[in-house]
Amino acid sequence: MMNKKSKGFTIIELLVVVAIIAVLAAIVLVNVTQYINKGKDAAIKGNMSTILTNGAIHYDSAGNYTAFPLAANPAYNGPAEAIEAANAAPTAWVNGTGSAYCVKAVLKDTTTYCVDSTGFKGALATGKCASATEVTCN
Repeated sequence: MMNKKSKGFTIIELLVVVAIIAVLAAIVLVNVTQYINKGKDAAIKGNMSTILTNGAIHYDSAGNYTAFPLAANPAYNGPAEAIEAANAAPTAWVNGTGSAYCVKAVLKDTTTYCVDSTGFKGALATGKCASATEVTCN
């Protein structure tokens, strides 16, 4: 009588291993998504700070903000395009005299982040940066 020795894995053993790998992959995927969104939020905040700095430079050279937050202005357009690449389209307002501006964008964590000509950068206060007559963030 021949005694066959089993070689390989049973289907149950393979299914258990696949299930364990699937659970571990799901856990990793949730954490990776959080980190990707935090990275995008950091990129948006960094580009909003660049807009703030470029606004001050523009004011020093032009004496007003009238032409600053326009798509034709590379000092605004470059950071604005980077913000859009992170899926957060910025909205900009300049008051009628060109003496003040604000720019806002919604982060991945749903906070609206804002920078303005006073140097403020942070979470947008309710009712602020809503039109050309309200160009402050806080």
